[in-house]
Amino acid sequence: MNRCVAFLTALLLAFLSVSSACTAEPAEWIHFTLEPRSGDGLVQASFTSENGGHHNNWSSGFRPSDLVGLDVAGFRGTGSRPLRFSVIREAGRVDCSGHGGEGYGAGYCSFTADPAFLQLLESRGIGRPTREQAFGLVAVNARRELIDAVSAAHYPTPSIDNLMALSALNVTGGYIREMARAGYRPRSIDSLIQFKALNITPDWIAGFVRIGYANVPGDELVQLKALDITPDFIAAFDRIGYRHLPVDQLVQLKALNITPEFVQRIAAVDQSLPPVDKLIQLKAFSTKR
Repeated sequence: MNRCVAFLTALLLAFLSVSSACTAEPAEWIHFTLEPRSGDGLVQASFTSENGGHHNNWSSGFRPSDLVGLDVAGFRGTGSRPLRFSVIREAGRVDCSGHGGEGYGAGYCSFTADPAFLQLLESRGIGRPTREQAFGLVAVNARRELIDAVSAAHYPTPSIDNLMALSALNVTGGYIREMARAGYRPRSIDSLIQFKALNITPDWIAGFVRIGYANVPGDELVQLKALDITPDFIAAFDRIGYRHLPVDQLVQLKALNITPEFVQRIAAVDQSLPPVDKLIQLKAFSTKR
């Protein structure tokens, strides 16, 4: 039998099995699909929830062992059979049942927020999440360890959306502590999010320290990273005579794609190294032509 036809029947059976509960509390039910992911042995699980016109979608690769209770052999085997599994995390759990086989599964799930985690959020002043936010906290695997690390580093109390963003970026207590040891504790949660989103790390910062750029302010680090300005880029200008250029000038040079080769061509005509301001004017003029 065609696989899609078989699973249409299976989905109908799964829907009928939970339809009375869905009628009572439709917001509590979530549709799922499972498919193998090629090359890494993971199972791609996708969850879709609709509540009051709002759609929540979560799709991620899971180790089979993280889909607690999943009959992996049945999921991969021929034919169609009932499947059950759970995703259990600190913020809550998703319990799913449906049908599967031949490397595909589908059905419906219920979601339960963890009461202890909800109490933790309230006790730390973060607030009580809506159902959609609570489901999101499970999806990004929000953890107590991160909440404790943010508090220990004396950051402002994060909002629930802040916590979701930090968790989605895999900010850990280790990352926060390592950045602090490197001399960087951004003043706001948004700055911490920006650092991690740009992959600003202690090792990356150390590369600038080695060429004489220690204690660069956080906002300037963001500019350097956003424009992919590297220690090698700076060293190339050092070699032709532009020593320890300030970050704002490096940003202008990189943004206009002014390279050491471009500078050397100008210097060959002028018989001297032109100031950075002149380089910027020349490049801007040549770009407009």
